[in-house]
Amino acid sequence: MSARLPRTPDSSAFGLNVFLNLLLQTPAPSGSPLGMLGGMLPILLIFAIFYFLLFMPMQRQRKQQQKMMASLQNGDVVVTSGGIVGAIVAIENDTLVLRVKPDNVKIQVTRSSVSSLVPADGKIPEVKK
Repeated sequence: MSARLPRTPDSSAFGLNVFLNLLLQTPAPSGSPLGMLGGMLPILLIFAIFYFLLFMPMQRQRKQQQKMMASLQNGDVVVTSGGIVGAIVAIENDTLVLRVKPDNVKIQVTRSSVSSLVPADGKIPEVKK
């Protein structure tokens, strides 16, 4: 009498058999001329959609942010990531000294903490969520 492996989903032998069947299974001949590429085409299409809808806009936004940070000058009014609005008084390497109203307090912040530049009309831009 030979011992047979149980074929219930809760046993480890069942999972091993399923895994081995998937590995050893030969693909059925397909009538499509694309063959294996036809099976990978949906996955490649999903990656392309993710690239064009997610990664390209993020790269473009990061480049604009870096360009804005590189072009900061004395007298520019900026908004920090913490929400502080101030005018740039001095620029030293990676730090900025901002003058904050109403008491003209000067604070030192990193260049990377600047989130946006306030336009000449003085209206603070709203953050996109």
